[in-house]
Amino acid sequence: MLKYLADENFHNHVVRALRRQFPDLDLVRAVEVGLESVDDPGVLDWAARNGRVLLTHDVRTIRTFAQERLEKGLPMAGVIFVPQPFSRAQIIEDLALLAECYSPEELASNWLHLPLR
Repeated sequence: MLKYLADENFHNHVVRALRRQFPDLDLVRAVEVGLESVDDPGVLDWAARNGRVLLTHDVRTIRTFAQERLEKGLPMAGVIFVPQPFSRAQIIEDLALLAECYSPEELASNWLHLPLR
């Protein structure tokens, strides 16, 4: 099962809904683990060290930093890019499905874009 880290700017209503609908889902927010105001490379590093897939809306900058990590041979637990605007119901369903069906090894050093369909 995947473990998630929602970055500082990830929509709180999605986090709250995921926690309410899927209480066994392992999801933390960046601000809950001391990552408030930490730069993107630092957040990716923390996620990698803690085996957490990063949830973000920030395709432009996170993708660049994620690619740099991979080019340097650094580990990455994975990134899931969530578009804005989005269907909250679809995103919640997709994130729950991914957490249940993917293993950490399948998403390591990769990224996905939601929605799945």
